[in-house]
Amino acid sequence: MLTSLYSNFVDRFSYAMCIKSCIIPYFKEFKLALKDVTPKHIQDYYQYELNEKGLSASTVIHRHANIRKALQYAYKVGLIAFNPADRIERPKTTKFVGSIYDAGELEALFAVVKNKPIELAVILGAFYGLRRSEIVGLKWNAINFEKKTLTIKHTVTEVRVDGKAIIVEKDRAKTKSSHRTLPLVEPFEKLLRQLKEEQERDQKVCGKDYCREYFGYIYVNELGERVKPGYVTQNFALTLKNHGLKKIRFHDLRHSCASLLYANGVSLKEIQEWLGHSDISTTSNIYTHLDFSSKVASANAIIGVYPS
Repeated sequence: MLTSLYSNFVDRFSYAMCIKSCIIPYFKEFKLALKDVTPKHIQDYYQYELNEKGLSASTVIHRHANIRKALQYAYKVGLIAFNPADRIERPKTTKFVGSIYDAGELEALFAVVKNKPIELAVILGAFYGLRRSEIVGLKWNAINFEKKTLTIKHTVTEVRVDGKAIIVEKDRAKTKSSHRTLPLVEPFEKLLRQLKEEQERDQKVCGKDYCREYFGYIYVNELGERVKPGYVTQNFALTLKNHGLKKIRFHDLRHSCASLLYANGVSLKEIQEWLGHSDISTTSNIYTHLDFSSKVASANAIIGVYPS
């Protein structure tokens, strides 16, 4: 019950914790009254976060949204004459350039994770382009072996509150578009059936010691304990290091998936639906620069008119 309530308010609570633990401590040192806060104070705070703490521009922009919203309320109720956050310059984000694996690198990765606990996460990330929260949240009721489909409809995320990790379960995906149904390809179906047999065997071997709390989840260990989101990230990085593979983030497997789809002629609209993006512009902005072969083909198409 508590987990369900937390799930419903996690975004609002996260904002409150950000203000309490990150923003307030900075401004508290200046002992400023609300009416004394100037645009320069806010601008200096953003530079502090960027230069001293090394935060990304995107994170600071999120902080700006929190600050502006709070000050806008103060302006609305007459506590301040204007919103100073409206008079500052937001940090500019740099365009994302993903570090990805090509087909050959993915083949090498699949080989080293074969029959290891991280294998399921790698396949779901690289082939299906699933987010980490979608992988950990995948349940058996999302798999239809008869219709050969898998449906993304439940997520498990990890947030930190006062230094403590809290797991949040949601019976909904990140956005409406994230709730999607994908085809269950034969090799992955074979892996799932193998995992199902192993879980049934583990239940018999462990008996009453088998964890029943996560019954229905696919990604569990031998004792029935659900794999934590942090395990996926940490074990993936360790796997790459131990086998001398190129260092990428786990989320970059999702980018690798998109890049391979694009390179093989899959349209942006189809990639958007496969990955569960709510807006095709998101797909276009992130992924179209990853493949260069289409530009080479365009150049070759007009080479005949190049002056000799």
